[in-house]
Amino acid sequence: MRSCRVWGAGPEGSTSCVLQKFLGAVFILCMLVTGVSAFVIQPEERTVAAGNCQFRGKHVKTRVMLEGEPVAIRCPQLLYWDDASAHINMTWRKNESAVTVPGEEEAREWVQDGVLWIVPALRGDSGTYTCTLRNASYCDEMSVELRVLEKTEVSRPLISYPQVLPLSSSGMLVCPDLSEFIRNKTDVKIQWYKDSVPLEQDNKKFVSVKVTSLLMNSVSEEDAGYYSCAMTFAHGGKQYSITRNIKVRVNKREEAIPVIISPQETISASLGSRLTIPCVVFLGAGIPVTTMLWWMANSTQVKDAYQGGRVTEGPRKEYSQNNENYIEVPLIFDPVIREDLHTNFKCVVSNTAHFQMLRTTVKEAAATFSWGIALAPLSLIFLVLGGIWIHRRCKHRTRKACGLLELKTGHQESAPCKVKEIK
Repeated sequence: MRSCRVWGAGPEGSTSCVLQKFLGAVFILCMLVTGVSAFVIQPEERTVAAGNCQFRGKHVKTRVMLEGEPVAIRCPQLLYWDDASAHINMTWRKNESAVTVPGEEEAREWVQDGVLWIVPALRGDSGTYTCTLRNASYCDEMSVELRVLEKTEVSRPLISYPQVLPLSSSGMLVCPDLSEFIRNKTDVKIQWYKDSVPLEQDNKKFVSVKVTSLLMNSVSEEDAGYYSCAMTFAHGGKQYSITRNIKVRVNKREEAIPVIISPQETISASLGSRLTIPCVVFLGAGIPVTTMLWWMANSTQVKDAYQGGRVTEGPRKEYSQNNENYIEVPLIFDPVIREDLHTNFKCVVSNTAHFQMLRTTVKEAAATFSWGIALAPLSLIFLVLGGIWIHRRCKHRTRKACGLLELKTGHQESAPCKVKEIK
């Protein structure tokens, strides 16, 4: 171990050098701690920030498809993003895998214009698919459950879409989930069946009014049962069959009792970010035609409370799952501001059978900013300045000790006061 003292300066010079070495060791130790904090802890914080993507949960509608048929699933939360949003990065992954679905259309699975395509679907494609949307300031995720079943008669109840027709009146059958397959096409032909028997084209009871809709006149109890609609889809030089099964129930026109199942009581969001809160209402097997659904801010309807359009209601959606009906209206913030943290937002649903209201509040999300990382460079600057000050201070004390030595001895040495190292 090395020690230093001022040659001939006595105990004062020796004490000064010992103090200098002690402070130097402390300075080096602080440098090492700061360096470790900046280069070891910081990447962990970056990872958290990069993965700070809001998860909106699993979509309430499970997609049940037949093996061998094409599948097209639109990113469920894409509806809540503005069409004008620039530089949106969208990815799909399966079962929490880090590997995203390929983007090449030549593959059996690919992503195009917000839609996940699987052509044809196989049993092994069943699973949970998560869509991630990200831009420079916001990111969210939502998952969709996909089940691919064999083409057997046993599977038909599981893959049937429930629809209700009013007794002694006219009702509309809709061939569901075909929007991605018929988009921008004018030559789409759909064949309708009842219990696997084709419906007669000249039968006045059935009238095709739209590409995917069939009007049924004078509905009777005998019209209940299983219907199906079919079309063909061409891809890669091959023709694929698309089939949708519908379970028709004939009933008197009656309202369902609505039950709000979403949103949660508290929603976390970052100030300045875009936020969408969906209000999902369960209707059972009833008819949702006259069910009203809207949002309120405190005691005022959203459309009246925010006439500037910063907070708006999204479009109403109606869909069926497992023979049960749902409706959904989202509340969209663009952006979230501090005022929203002190506002009571209420989802309200009403029909002639029932009235319900569910309150939710917006809470500011925990900040991912780390003061430790931000102050690390500043601490380093202070340590460097402190080291320079200590060095100059010690140097000043050494020169002072040399001056005192000259005064005591009364000699003017030809060489400056020297520091001798003793090993």
